Amino acid sequence: MSRFLSTLLLAGLVLPGGARAADMEGSLRLTGRALMDSNAPRDFHAPQAPTPQPDLGLSLLATGEGRLTGESFQGVGRYELGGRKYVRYPSEDVVIQAAAVEGSMALGTQLGLGVEGHGKDRRGGSRDYSDLGAEAFLEYVPDVRLALRIRAGAHRFVYRPDAGANFGGSEVGFLGRYRFDRRHSLSVFGEYGSRGYGVQARPPPDENLSLGRRQDGALSAGATYTYRGPVALGLTYTFQEISSNSFGETVDRHRLSGSAGLKLAWNVTLLAQGSLGLGRYPDGIYLSPEIILVEEDEGQNSLSLKLARPVNEHLDLELNYGLYSTRLPRNELSYLRQVAGLGLTWRL
Repeated sequence: MSRFLSTLLLAGLVLPGGARAADMEGSLRLTGRALMDSNAPRDFHAPQAPTPQPDLGLSLLATGEGRLTGESFQGVGRYELGGRKYVRYPSEDVVIQAAAVEGSMALGTQLGLGVEGHGKDRRGGSRDYSDLGAEAFLEYVPDVRLALRIRAGAHRFVYRPDAGANFGGSEVGFLGRYRFDRRHSLSVFGEYGSRGYGVQARPPPDENLSLGRRQDGALSAGATYTYRGPVALGLTYTFQEISSNSFGETVDRHRLSGSAGLKLAWNVTLLAQGSLGLGRYPDGIYLSPEIILVEEDEGQNSLSLKLARPVNEHLDLELNYGLYSTRLPRNELSYLRQVAGLGLTWRL
């Protein structure tokens, strides 16, 4: 709720006494799901090694969104609170919160200036972390077809099981979108972040060197094509490079992901998402906390399907399935996870 209060406060600063009242809108959504998870601990395993036992669970997710639009100001806020409870692996029970707020002000008819903040806090299991960021941005929108945004900010990551994975630093990025017509659009994006750690950099094996504190550079860039017609389609390519002065922490990743949504018979909607990833580890693969965090939800390769059918104006019945996999060829470790769920979503 504090995010929405912040939005209201910002609007009060922007809209003086004689300005017209701001327009407000919002939504609330609650989803409950019973699920079966084939790898609740999300463990990597070697060939011939025993695999985790399937587990049953229950998940709940509440999402609230709000928007406040004034004569020259817009504020947007979003908050999510979710939890997951397992039967066989209670150590993997989690509570997750995520929030984002953005406020922007028009500077004439084509420029906008704004600030954004976002955060995620995950408690429970072996992946217990907080991820925080704040930034300022400048946006250029000459017409409805083109939008450009540049931004600069700060990023802080705290991983509670291993303080050696904590980092902080600055980030810069850009986003450009061009809409060819009402159905076709293309976006390009890029980001670079400088990350400083509180631990010493690891030297190469058999070398007794002092490299000082660990420093990483995180570069990502890509493009997205979207189509909105009888079928909604999206295709994204992303390249990510993390270069580190600490041995074993450098990685390059290529990722191709796509999504599709369409209406089926009996008022059923099908949503599908898939991705293919390729990772390269120049120094070899070390199962550092960061690698585990990156792979825990998506894996290098993934496929998810969702069937939804409205029961009434506010209630939807949903059936979900997800498949996630990763293979680390140098040490023959692999990660495989399948999740199936049946649930209800209530919307207001």
